[in-house]
Amino acid sequence: MGNTNCLLCGCVDQANIGVIEKWGRFDRLAHPGFHWFNIFAGECLAGSLSTRIRSLDVKIETKTKDNVFVQMHCSIQYRVIRHNADDAFYELQNPEEQIQAYVFDVVRAHVPRMTLDELFEQKGDVAQAVLEELEKVMGAYGYNIEHILMVDIVPDPSVRKAMNEINAAQRMQLASVFRGEAEKTLQVKKAEADAESKYLGGIGVARQRQAITDGLRENILQFSHKVEGTSAKEVMDLIMITQYFDTIKDLGNGSNNTTIFIPHGPGHVRDIGEQIRNGLLEASSA
Repeated sequence: MGNTNCLLCGCVDQANIGVIEKWGRFDRLAHPGFHWFNIFAGECLAGSLSTRIRSLDVKIETKTKDNVFVQMHCSIQYRVIRHNADDAFYELQNPEEQIQAYVFDVVRAHVPRMTLDELFEQKGDVAQAVLEELEKVMGAYGYNIEHILMVDIVPDPSVRKAMNEINAAQRMQLASVFRGEAEKTLQVKKAEADAESKYLGGIGVARQRQAITDGLRENILQFSHKVEGTSAKEVMDLIMITQYFDTIKDLGNGSNNTTIFIPHGPGHVRDIGEQIRNGLLEASSA
């Protein structure tokens, strides 16, 4: 400050508002820039207030409707109203304590009416209620509430652990359902594949028997035409007996050391021939 003809000069910084008093009483507001003060008229710069947005973090512990203790972290952004800076300068000695008290009062009035799940879903409603109350009260003291954010909601550690266990159990149950559906699908597909395999195997066996039947029929017809005086039954018996001995020969020449007991004799050979003949006839009719 300088002294020229009983005048004092001073500056109010940018983003601030000065409060000028005259003989100890409020006179006017001083905007940022250079100002003269007449000391003989009792003028002086009593102080200044910042008009920047300030942030206040508040932690509130309260209880929900379902008796769960939670700690809420709230961030309040506020600033001084320029044309009401004198109210902000003279009315409140500690505005942060006043704001914090109102936040406590509003939050503890709203949260006990909500369950924990409702609180997580409707935390914006709580912030809006706090904003409306603070704007109504703090506006009279020269402060404007810019924003209120419910930054975090922290339940008791035991409650958080229980909530995580419930969520994990629900996910395990859902995984079990999907695993069961996958196993069911696998079993159905396996059964369908087995049925298809048996069906195709049956078709293969039927075709094999049909081919054998056709081959034997051709052999019988050729043998009957070339050898006069022989009947189809005699040729069939001869072929069956030949096939019978060929089968015994193949079993004896097999690489596996397996013993098979087969009844052998003229009567048994005839019985086997009749059984094979009947089988071929049934296959042909089918």
